Amino acid sequence: MGLQDEIAHRPWAMPSAPWVMAQVWHDLLFAHWSLPTDRLRVKVPKGLELDTFAGRAWLGIVPFRMSGVRLRLLPPLPGLSAFPELNVRTYVRHGDRPGVLFLSLDARSALAVAAARAWFHLPYFRARMSCEAEGGAIRYAHERTHAGAPPARLEGRYAPSGPVFRAALGTLEHWLAERYCLYSVAADGAIRRAEIHHAPWPLQIATAAFTRNTMAEAHGLELPEEPPLLHFARRQDVVVWNPVRIA
Repeated sequence: MGLQDEIAHRPWAMPSAPWVMAQVWHDLLFAHWSLPTDRLRVKVPKGLELDTFAGRAWLGIVPFRMSGVRLRLLPPLPGLSAFPELNVRTYVRHGDRPGVLFLSLDARSALAVAAARAWFHLPYFRARMSCEAEGGAIRYAHERTHAGAPPARLEGRYAPSGPVFRAALGTLEHWLAERYCLYSVAADGAIRRAEIHHAPWPLQIATAAFTRNTMAEAHGLELPEEPPLLHFARRQDVVVWNPVRIA
C-alpha cells in the first residue's frame, strides 16, 4: 500500500491538486508542555484560533532529522536532501481544520532555510546541528546561528521506551500528533495553509534528558517545572502541498 492509499484516518479529504514535496522524518521526539492559554494566544496571528485540548494549550519542541527531501517528479539532490531540523510549535485552527503553527524552525541546510522562508512563509533559521544514534538513543545538539535571530540552543539525549502504538481518536496523543495542515503568515499578512499527508503516527513512549534547552525562552515563553509529555517516532514519510491563501 502506498502512502496516498492510506487515507481513512484523515480528518478531511485529500487535496485534489498533486503534492509538491516529499520528505522522510527520522528519529523524531515530540516533547510537549502545557502552557497557560493567554501566554500562547498572543503568539497566534490574527485570523487563526488557538486550539486547546480540554481547555489546555500546548507547546511542542520537536527535534528530528530529515532525508529524501525532494520536489515532485525529481530525485533527492545529494548534499541537499538530508539534514537535522528542530521545530517549536503550537496548535491552531481555522474554521473546522486544526493544524500546526510553527513559532520557529531551525535547520542545518542554508538552502532549505531560504527555500522554506520564500515558498512556505515559515520562520526558518540556520543552525549548527547534529542528530546521532547512540546505542538505542539519539544524541541531539543544536545552536542557532541565524544572523539577527534570537539565540536558542537544545542539547540532550532521547530514546523510545515502549512499544509502537497508534494514538486512539479522542486522546491527547492523537490531538497533538495527527495534524494534516500547517499555517503560516505571508509578508503581506495573509494567512496561508499548506496541506500535508502521512500515515498515522507510529508513536512510542519516550524518555529524554536535556542538558540545555532555551527554545521556548527564545520566544519569551517559560516552560513549567513539570516534566514534558514525551513521544518518539522512528520514521514518518510525508508529502506536502503548495500553501494556499485562506484569509
